[in-house]
Amino acid sequence: MKKETHKKSATAVQENAAQTSAAKAGTTASAGSDAVQVLQAWLGGKGERHQVLHLLMAIQQYGSINKAAKVVGMSYKAAWERVEALNNLSRQDLVSRKTGGSGGGGTELTEAGLLFIERAGHLQKELGGFLAFLCAEPEQALHTIKTLRRLQMKISARNIWLGTVAKIETGAVNTVVTVDLRGGDTVVSVITENSVQRLGLQVGSEVMTVIKASSVMLGLEIDPAKISARNILPGTVKRIETGVVNDVVTLDLAGGNTLSSVITTSSVKRLGLALGMRALAVIKASEVMLATD
Repeated sequence: MKKETHKKSATAVQENAAQTSAAKAGTTASAGSDAVQVLQAWLGGKGERHQVLHLLMAIQQYGSINKAAKVVGMSYKAAWERVEALNNLSRQDLVSRKTGGSGGGGTELTEAGLLFIERAGHLQKELGGFLAFLCAEPEQALHTIKTLRRLQMKISARNIWLGTVAKIETGAVNTVVTVDLRGGDTVVSVITENSVQRLGLQVGSEVMTVIKASSVMLGLEIDPAKISARNILPGTVKRIETGVVNDVVTLDLAGGNTLSSVITTSSVKRLGLALGMRALAVIKASEVMLATD
């Protein structure tokens, strides 16, 4: 009787061990499947290109963002927003407008844009081989997958700029961080000292500034000495998207970045905003979020 009980116990232990092993294998296989899906979404399937890369190559081919958008399957508005986001996150513009000519101008890639396409093409080829490795060794790739998922992160804030930490002023509770953007623009952010430590910020660090469009106020004549907001950025009205209640106003900043502001339609009319007008963007330092890779 005891022997039979012992045999049953041993069998139960073996079954549990087998189930645990199978569960681990299933988790690893699931991770491997996730790895493949994430990388394929980033790289594109066989014969496909990443949408951003495809858009840039179409702009290079046709010299028109309107034609490029149709080829890629995007709306004209979405294509321009994607291009503006690319320029804001790059040290140099990847795409620029060209004026004049019989066709009235168009859109073209800058030297930096052409170099980006060349490097991205090489990267795709290398990552294609890396994908095969992930399929074969999924358990070792979990950390990589988490990083790739961060790259796929979408955020509702319209204004995201790449910059460099120029100054950190530590206070009793909060810390003032000054960020240099490309072209000479600067943005000041007030965050907690704990956030500074958590992000590992120091002078010279690359950082992304994130600002919700609804946090950006617009004005025409503003005296910096008579307003508490630390950030006053001059720009030119590039686009006005009219809504039922609110309008989205996009400015070309002096340094080359673009900035979007959501204000009421009545405010747009009251300020008399129109394309080509000079305007000032006002942003409280407490509304400027910072992020690192």
